[in-house]
Amino acid sequence: MSKDRIRILYTRLRKEEKLLAEASQRSGVDFTLEDVRDWVMPQEICGNDIFLCRCIGHLQNLEVARILHHAGARTVNAPEIMEICGDKIATSSILKKAEIPQPGFLVAFSRDAALEAAGRLGYPVVFKPSVGSWGRLLAKVGDPDMAESIAEHKDHLGPAHQVFYIQEFIQKPGFDIRAFIVGGEPVCAIRRYSDHWITNTARGGKTEEHPLDKDLREILCRVHDVIPGDFLAVDCFLTDSGLLVNEVNDGAEFRNSIDPTGRDIAGDVIALCSSLLKRKNLKRKEKKYSGPGTSV
Repeated sequence: MSKDRIRILYTRLRKEEKLLAEASQRSGVDFTLEDVRDWVMPQEICGNDIFLCRCIGHLQNLEVARILHHAGARTVNAPEIMEICGDKIATSSILKKAEIPQPGFLVAFSRDAALEAAGRLGYPVVFKPSVGSWGRLLAKVGDPDMAESIAEHKDHLGPAHQVFYIQEFIQKPGFDIRAFIVGGEPVCAIRRYSDHWITNTARGGKTEEHPLDKDLREILCRVHDVIPGDFLAVDCFLTDSGLLVNEVNDGAEFRNSIDPTGRDIAGDVIALCSSLLKRKNLKRKEKKYSGPGTSV
């Protein structure tokens, strides 16, 4: 039987997956890099492998994790965490229930209701797809005429766009914050600067370190309490009244956060996966040697 290992799954071999492989090699843990585009599932799961799911597409990542989970495997992140993080409406609803500060938002299910929601929030507002990343398909809407045009366009894009997620526009101080949580512990944070209102580094945003101060640590721990993912990236706005949580991401890119923070994020993630692997092996040994008439 092959040794238990960390299996890094991907659909495109990005810098992040290469860094994760390098961190695995440095740590001496057994690992593989596997392109799931070559897979046909379900597959038989042997041993106690930990599956680090890094597929680019949210749906691909989620379905791979679901199938593996139901076959008894441990995935990072768990599929239920992916479901929450991949749906902005689900994320916002959970944050609202936990009374974690976030921008105001409303959800509508028709063009007319979307226009009413935008007016209630007060212009400008941001129309967001409930599922999406890298700042794609976001629209900053400044008046009712523009809202009507955006809502009509989205309505014609099909059922996936006929659920309208509308968020209060927050005037940022030139940057927003992305912070990383690994194994429940906040590990680092960056500021993302841009002349554009969308600051994603995938769209050219510049970065520098942001301190993990008491307020940021507190809100990150509150987020992890209600969305207990293995590896999360939390996007926040800094306002005069304090921090607001904008989004919670699973499987985030982190290449542009390493140099400004000096944090080995890939090493943190692999250390977490290694600890999960050891824990599974320990449970297997306990189960093997704790049968009737035996002592552990």
